[in-house]
Amino acid sequence: MALGALVIALIAIVAVGFGSVAIPPLTVLKLLLAQFAPGVSAPDWPVSYETIVLQIRLPRVVLVALTGAALSISGATYQGLFRNPLADPYLIGVASGAGLGATVAVALGWNAGLLGATAVPLAAFAGATGSVVLVYGLGRVGRATPTTTLILAGVAIGTLMSSLSTFIMLSINNQAVRVLGFLLGGYGGGDWDAVTVILLFTLIGFAVMLALARPLNLLLLDEEQARQLGVDVDRVKLALIVAATLTTATAVSFSGLIGFVGLVVPHAVRLVSGADHRRLLPWSFLAGAGFLMLADLIARTALAPQELPLGIVTAFAGAPFFLYLLRRAKQAAYF
Repeated sequence: MALGALVIALIAIVAVGFGSVAIPPLTVLKLLLAQFAPGVSAPDWPVSYETIVLQIRLPRVVLVALTGAALSISGATYQGLFRNPLADPYLIGVASGAGLGATVAVALGWNAGLLGATAVPLAAFAGATGSVVLVYGLGRVGRATPTTTLILAGVAIGTLMSSLSTFIMLSINNQAVRVLGFLLGGYGGGDWDAVTVILLFTLIGFAVMLALARPLNLLLLDEEQARQLGVDVDRVKLALIVAATLTTATAVSFSGLIGFVGLVVPHAVRLVSGADHRRLLPWSFLAGAGFLMLADLIARTALAPQELPLGIVTAFAGAPFFLYLLRRAKQAAYF
């Protein structure tokens, strides 16, 4: 775990150095040490570097990392909860519901009202909760949630939510560009206030998921067997759904719709750590952060100086992987 955290830190340092003004990774490291551990390194860089690193690039990189971690642990939790390897915040419509809630908040100007920076995350949470309830209810057949019905319900509800978002966007010409940029995914407005909000909600959601990792393992067997082993199935499922939905909604409210992170990363991690959520969730947290920071680097550099929407980059990696999983699902159960 310590090695994984070190790798993530190195990726972050490299990511902070990329941009219109290239800053060597060693200079970034020394600048951060001087900021957080005064006296460790003497300043030998232009003063403008401190503004670029501390006020512009570092909050964006941290925001990207937290978004990747949030989407990844949410995907891992949904997959275990629904016992379905294709359950992902984007594919099952949760992200689209969060996007609709956030779009409504932006369109109505709630983010500038009394609730301030928390208005968009709260509206996104409301939209995501409505989506997950609808998808889970429509996709459930008896006591099971088959892959086919879950995905079909997710696609239908997700499409409906996206259509409503588009309708709202077209109805508010003065903010259409802002909402469109939000729907495509990106971090143009990342700052320390956004980092504070997403860090708070992500840590709360992660703490709940980690505390319920063992009952979640038992739910992989069967709900009846889990009850016999002492698990309060209904309360555990409700707590996990709320935690995963809150985490997803907070990430979406700041990043826009970024698909496939919650699908690709948990599967890749599961190949190394196994299906035990006590290991899967912490590793998914780190791997999700690293994956999205690398995707953000590609988005910023592939067509520089133009910046690609981050959702396009993750779709290039996620869509082929999704098709691979669909093919594999025809042959055998994953868990």
